Amino acid sequence: GLELSHCVGTNSLGPAGPWRSGGPCKMKRVRTVFKPEQLERLEQEFLKQQYMVGTERVDLAATLHLTETQVKVWFQNRRIKWRKQSMEQKAAKLSQLGVIQPATADSTDIKDHEEDTVDVEL
Repeated sequence: GLELSHCVGTNSLGPAGPWRSGGPCKMKRVRTVFKPEQLERLEQEFLKQQYMVGTERVDLAATLHLTETQVKVWFQNRRIKWRKQSMEQKAAKLSQLGVIQPATADSTDIKDHEEDTVDVEL
């Protein structure tokens, strides 16, 4: 599930000003560690469909003993990895053919899909 670690760092920026609260320390979310069986099933589902929504996501989360948010974020991150791999394969094919590819192509493609760049759970 969602676990938060205790204080992260200290307040090294001096005294709190009107723009910052002097309240409790910042909490950091602990990264989810998936079991190999969970990853295998998630990958199988991703091969079938790159977008998992609604009851399918709820059912998969329940089956894998994960939260719906964990499944959603895993799919978002996996789509980013998939796009990056696709772009690298295209670049390799183009370089074999002697076609020069612009240096900014992969950063432009990723920016077009900013909705999928979530890597933390809320």
